[in-house]
Amino acid sequence: MTEAQVRPTTTTPQTPADRAGAAPGAAQGGGGDDRPGALLAAMTLEEKLAQIVGFWVDEGGEVVAPLQSEMADDATPEKLEEATRHGLGHFTRVYGTRPVDPAERAAWLRDAQRRLVTGTRLGIPAIVHEECLTGLAAWQAATFPTPLAWGASFDPDLVEEMGAAIGTSMRELGIHQGLAPVLDVIRDPRWGRVDECIAEDPYVVGTVGTAYVRGLQGAGVIATLKHFVGYSASRAGRNLAPVHAGPREIADVLLPPFEMAVLDGGVGSVMHSYAEIDGVPVAADPRLLTELLRERWGFDGTVVADYFGVAFLHALHGVAADLGDAAGQALAAGVDIELPTGNAYLAPLAEKIRAGEVDEALVDRAVLRVLRQKEALGLLDETFEAEPPAVVDLDPAGHREIAARLAEESVVMLRNDGVLPLRPATTRRVAVIGPNADRAPALFGCYSFTNHVLAHHPDVPMGIDVPTVLEAVRAEVGAEVTHARGCAVDDDDRSGFDAAVADARAADVAVLVMGDHAGLFGRGTVGEGCDRDDLELPGVQRELVEAVLATGTPVVLVLLTGRPYALGWALEACAAVVQAFFPGEEGAAAVAGVLSGRVNPSGRLPVSLPRSAGSQPYSYLHPALGGASPVTSLDPAPALPFGHGLSYTSFTRTGLTAEATAPTDGALTATVVVTNTGDRAGEDVVQLYGHDVVASVTRPTAQLLGYRRVALAAGESATVRFTVPTTRLAFSDRDLRRVVEPGEVELWVGGSCAHRETVARVELTGPVHPVTVTDARWVTTDVVRA
Repeated sequence: MTEAQVRPTTTTPQTPADRAGAAPGAAQGGGGDDRPGALLAAMTLEEKLAQIVGFWVDEGGEVVAPLQSEMADDATPEKLEEATRHGLGHFTRVYGTRPVDPAERAAWLRDAQRRLVTGTRLGIPAIVHEECLTGLAAWQAATFPTPLAWGASFDPDLVEEMGAAIGTSMRELGIHQGLAPVLDVIRDPRWGRVDECIAEDPYVVGTVGTAYVRGLQGAGVIATLKHFVGYSASRAGRNLAPVHAGPREIADVLLPPFEMAVLDGGVGSVMHSYAEIDGVPVAADPRLLTELLRERWGFDGTVVADYFGVAFLHALHGVAADLGDAAGQALAAGVDIELPTGNAYLAPLAEKIRAGEVDEALVDRAVLRVLRQKEALGLLDETFEAEPPAVVDLDPAGHREIAARLAEESVVMLRNDGVLPLRPATTRRVAVIGPNADRAPALFGCYSFTNHVLAHHPDVPMGIDVPTVLEAVRAEVGAEVTHARGCAVDDDDRSGFDAAVADARAADVAVLVMGDHAGLFGRGTVGEGCDRDDLELPGVQRELVEAVLATGTPVVLVLLTGRPYALGWALEACAAVVQAFFPGEEGAAAVAGVLSGRVNPSGRLPVSLPRSAGSQPYSYLHPALGGASPVTSLDPAPALPFGHGLSYTSFTRTGLTAEATAPTDGALTATVVVTNTGDRAGEDVVQLYGHDVVASVTRPTAQLLGYRRVALAAGESATVRFTVPTTRLAFSDRDLRRVVEPGEVELWVGGSCAHRETVARVELTGPVHPVTVTDARWVTTDVVRA
């Protein structure tokens, strides 16, 4: 029996017409009836500018964007009426910046859109955009695992299901565009926005992120790639800090996920990065936003500004003399739409155009892209006469089932000396201890509605059913369960230590639930603007763990975090360590299921587990001198490598074979046998790695070429065949050309990037192959069961 992995196999870039079928927001080329062109020709300058800005209805609410309090004014009905009298491009975050009843807000939005149709000269509705990284950012909406958990699952198909579920809820509420996924490749775990990222490997980011795009856009919602490009490579992991990445790192590590989502996912929108790369802000760089994105990759959707990003060219970067200058530079570079408001693209830009300092043709170009997107969405024909739904269920059973599966697949067991799973015969009393044990927000990331908005509204209920880990353990484990908080996530109060130690001393096993609190701009231990200069557990959490360890009671350390922490000490001292990256509304049940044994853990680390902050930035994709070396006294090796993860069963990978040669302009084929050698069913993530032995520039000592999640019954074997385009081994040569060079390549499969369990070699033959957008990018896999 053969199981073919369903993966895109596009070998040529999609045409605009192709994308229009798959991507609801892709701009369509002009046909015989060019309505967007006719509308543009009829517009005044004020009507044009209105189409390329957003209006933030609740902009005076909670701070959810950098410098929001300085860049935005309180919105009022009068300001809305004034802002929309010439039309509007986008409604900004109608649902996501304060708790509003979804059905009531849908009715408000319908009336607002109706006013645009009937009360403006041209009658063009607005696109409505919203955050949707871990589910729709709206009160009462399902909250899914954070992107790091998507990466830990190594399951693009399930992530696509999640994207489709999120998109269904968004369309029901009249939302057309989602500001997700984040395709930044993790470069430094000290960066606060790591919890929004998928992995430190570009191929995992690209495959999983493109799956999300396909799911969301398949439901009729435009996906928006964030943050194009370089944002995650900031100096010392500080938010908005300058990026000094070389062009080779940009091309070979940071750009491939975006390329995949554009060429193979047909994404409808891209958001520029706040980053300045070697002194040039991305928002003012036509080489990235026009020459690469549009002319080389053929992107035909809209480029939107990260919030206030256009104004930041003046206010933060200092490359524009004023807001009008900033608007002119951003438009020329290729930023079509200013979000969240029109700080620069309204009056300041109009002044520059009338003074002859900015060409109005740049505005026309952006407006035409917006109008074509609205046409593709059906908005040019929408009248908004139909009544909105009176009752809205944003957390249906189907959403929770997907959330549960993804949470279960993403839990990573880092260590286990045999204490897990907990056994009723030997575990009669369990002490559940720690600041995240009985705290539902600990399950959610920074862009969840709970931590993004409800943190400012403590009297408003969460709106969804979210058991805590304590509640889930009590429901799951057949033992007496006690609880002590011990300490907070991030302060120096040790007054709860004594109670926690007493509980642990009286228990057979102590489950310590530690980790992060996600927030924004210093209001959390991880999240946007919550960067760190060390990688120790926040506050006095490590001291609490060590105090409990001193009792002699076996300790199971459970981590609910948005970044990997330096845990070498815990891996040596604790009986078991379980990592969950903000696993969402069903995450507590998933964690408890792993502890009880109901769930056999199958997650794998999507990012290296660091040994110290001093070894950062670190990536497993390092050349030889980026690792241990006789010429330095420091070893940057992580505590655990990328791809690591344990199970309650065991797997062997044997007999890796590959064709002796493969053409530089073709594909190599490798097969490996994976066997479940344990006594229960389980899932392995089969990981194929490669190393280019000799190249014209230094190459990583290990590079993930392909992967496949495989479920096996106890004792079952399967053969996994990888068909790997040689472009997976491409890199920028000394002249910065993307090429595949001939030469020897080492291959191996193992339980992580550092585990060479079975090896093979292949010789790439033929001339140096220049890589173009017509080359294949995706690995295909087949599973043949014995």
